Amino acid sequence: MKNTFFLSVYFLLGLTLSPWAQYSQDKLMYQEKKPGFYEKIKADATPLLEDEITQKLIPVAISNPSFPINTDKYQKLWHQPPLSQGETGTCWCFAAVSYLESECKRLTGNEIKLSEMYFVYFEYLEKAVEFVRTRGQISFGEGSEASSVPILLKRYGAVPAQAYPGKPNYQKFHHHTQMVDEMKAYLDFIKSSSAWDEETTQKVIRAILNHYMGLPPETFQWQGKTFSPRQFAEEVLKLNPDDYYHFMSNLKQTPNQKGVLEEEDNWRNLGEYYNIALEDFTGLVRNTLAQKQTVCICGDISEPGFGSQTGAAFIPDFDVPSAYINAYARELRLINKSTTDDHCMHLIGALNHQGQWWYLLKDSGSGAFDCPTPGYRVMSEDYLRLKMMNIMIHKDAARPVLDKIIK
Repeated sequence: MKNTFFLSVYFLLGLTLSPWAQYSQDKLMYQEKKPGFYEKIKADATPLLEDEITQKLIPVAISNPSFPINTDKYQKLWHQPPLSQGETGTCWCFAAVSYLESECKRLTGNEIKLSEMYFVYFEYLEKAVEFVRTRGQISFGEGSEASSVPILLKRYGAVPAQAYPGKPNYQKFHHHTQMVDEMKAYLDFIKSSSAWDEETTQKVIRAILNHYMGLPPETFQWQGKTFSPRQFAEEVLKLNPDDYYHFMSNLKQTPNQKGVLEEEDNWRNLGEYYNIALEDFTGLVRNTLAQKQTVCICGDISEPGFGSQTGAAFIPDFDVPSAYINAYARELRLINKSTTDDHCMHLIGALNHQGQWWYLLKDSGSGAFDCPTPGYRVMSEDYLRLKMMNIMIHKDAARPVLDKIIK
């Protein structure tokens, strides 16, 4: 009787698990993380210590199928070459600035390399002021959202990269760790002593920024003419910051209305994100590319399927099979915080590969420069649907959704 019972259970489990066993082809393995591009960035500032180059075990998703990583096969839209963000947490700015550079080319024909650090400088200033105003209730760090860049463009204008490098000439990469530590220490002192003086805080934070990044120019030369940052933005870039719209997709907030992106990096508590259905979210990405416009996209990259070895971002089938990737699977990961806004990138192309859409991204993160195509990576639409949190696009590309929302 006992043997019959266990034999029945065995066959029952076999019938239940065998289809899954046949379907599953991806594996999760631990591999040693070898020194890569990030170690080159670190060595640019100070010699690496032995414990900094110690190899660590990291989970990596291994898949049998090959990924479409040949960037020549993608219908690429114009963009400036990939650029490393260095030892900084400023992907939000590198992605958004790259996006605005492509927009400038599309709308005016001008090919301009903008200074990312110009926006970063004023973002730190504004964040420090908000820290004082909220009595230390916001998180002060390097992270922010791509949505900050149009706001800063409207308030401070913009400058070309040559007018403001934002780092000492002897450094190849940007290094913000020590600078941010000093600003945090000062703000912690303010909080502990209740010295909530906005003007003094601005002066001290500005002095720290000036020491590490340099003072942004009030005027500069561009093609034989003198510009202020505001004049340059209005007369050369000719981008209207109000023309750029932000979209997210979740089940918690009211559909087809503006809401707050619930992320720590959204320190402004900006409530300008239209919450739309997942099919509309992915449809907007396709529509934008079809109109020969690029997309600024932000989301989660802390996944075994987001790797440098393959240069691809995909959802392994041991996580969730493709057929089950929907708004509910997405929401679960938002709720349990396994999906967070880790990274922003510039989506510049698409490819239909074996019936599935793949997207080409320009990525300023150090891991992207360890990919087979340095500075680029490819992302499956499954990954976009499940793990990407928000996008920024021009209003013209957003019409299919905006026309349904804004009456």
